[in-house]
Amino acid sequence: MPTIFDSPDQPQAREVKPQMATGLILAGLGLAAVGFAGRYAWRAGRIAQQTLNQKIGELPSSGAFSKYYRGGFEAKMTKREAGLILGVSPSASKMKIKEAHKRIMLLNHPDRGGSPYLAAKINEAKDYMDSARPGSG
Repeated sequence: MPTIFDSPDQPQAREVKPQMATGLILAGLGLAAVGFAGRYAWRAGRIAQQTLNQKIGELPSSGAFSKYYRGGFEAKMTKREAGLILGVSPSASKMKIKEAHKRIMLLNHPDRGGSPYLAAKINEAKDYMDSARPGSG
């Protein structure tokens, strides 16, 4: 006896091919793996960020890692300050002092947009280093 399912008017159930099912399963597993990896990376990133912020907070805030001298000029020029201004050691030779002065003045000359105050301090440092050298007049 014919049933409803055998009638040609009714659409038949679609057959799922095994290759298609395998592809869908692999795609689902791939998405799950990406999700788990993303969740792990998110958690690890938050922990790393907390650790990094803690380590940055522990660094000294005094500018110890800055290559620039922090603070103003002293009232009276000293050998140490003159050396810091010129970028040479306090016991540098006359030639090194002259080269350092020339290099710094080329960068900070008032005619080239530099500060007259800084130029005066650079010249004062050179004069001090020259007069503080033993055997100089």
